[in-house]
Amino acid sequence: MIRCVGVEKAYRMGERQVAALRGVDLEIGEPGFYGIMGQSGSGKSTLLHLLAALDWPDKGEIEVAGTAVHRLREPEATRFRRSRVGIVFQQFNLIPTLTALENVELPGMLAGQAGGEVRGRAEELLGRLGLGDRAGHRPDALSGGEQQRVAIARALLFRPALVLADEPTGNLDSTSAGKLWRLLADLSESEGTWVLMVTHEAAAAANCRRVFVLSDGRVTGRIEVGSKDGVLDASGVATRYQQLVRTA
Repeated sequence: MIRCVGVEKAYRMGERQVAALRGVDLEIGEPGFYGIMGQSGSGKSTLLHLLAALDWPDKGEIEVAGTAVHRLREPEATRFRRSRVGIVFQQFNLIPTLTALENVELPGMLAGQAGGEVRGRAEELLGRLGLGDRAGHRPDALSGGEQQRVAIARALLFRPALVLADEPTGNLDSTSAGKLWRLLADLSESEGTWVLMVTHEAAAAANCRRVFVLSDGRVTGRIEVGSKDGVLDASGVATRYQQLVRTA
């Protein structure tokens, strides 16, 4: 599972101490596609960084797939990030001089594992993401949606337990964004992994199984997108989100 208990994180800005997270409690059981919604400054990206062991909490506990992330220190954190977490950013962060296939293989190369097995996995992922015929193209020959799919394939190379997506469709048009949200949902099921997406878009959140609302550094509620009462569309998610924000 993914579990956060009493997680706090503050940053110093000049002479001021700014609290980004003020006691986050969060628990996600089954693998699937989940979302985090919140206004700018609510602590969404900070929480993702802590889950990925890119930073450490000041207080609290974080567990991801049996690993006590809050206790990790380098080099254990580096191994955790490499093998257990995949990250998809808003910026595609592809190497322009490498082909799509080479970009997907890159984490394996950096880990000294480049070879037939890594190449086979990279080819498999590109094929599943509809990019089998684009494997030899460099990023400048790919559309924005294709580049983001390459980035997703790269994030999945080592079969991570957790994929973190930070506003992954911010640079895509609405059609490409819709395809990508559905793709992330499908991949969470087929790969048996947790996909946790930060978004401010109700249309994106409507593709998730459950959405956690973050306000002023705390989880103030959750939205069950699919429940016994039916499935919420983007309008329903937006309405429920505004209700939770107003009562926070």
